[in-house]
Amino acid sequence: QVQLVESGGGSVQAGGSLRLSCAASGRTLSMYTMGWFRQAPGKEREFVAARRVFSEYYADDVKDRFTISRDNAKNTVYLQMNSLKTEDTAVYYCAAGLSNSPLKAIEYAYWGQGTQVTVSS
Repeated sequence: QVQLVESGGGSVQAGGSLRLSCAASGRTLSMYTMGWFRQAPGKEREFVAARRVFSEYYADDVKDRFTISRDNAKNTVYLQMNSLKTEDTAVYYCAAGLSNSPLKAIEYAYWGQGTQVTVSS
């Protein structure tokens, strides 16, 4: 079993930055695909970013603004979010899996509880 706990969410003005963290326990994450997803009110959960051992993936609307990284020594994954927009407002979820399809939520076996990100104009 893998337990994931997100932190770092909060409220920020448009143009600002936040860094989300996802701390894992139970297993070492080094061989897992790690993903970030988000869900806004009334919308489906959507892919944001993912990182496999040697590859990174980003949704088109966050590319060049968000960066996913991982610290295997700390068993932690990060999502650095810059140039935030009001449309980035959502609950952000961290996920872990052994999938070859990192863009699909259904491919992830473990999920965190989510952290709220609110971007105001």
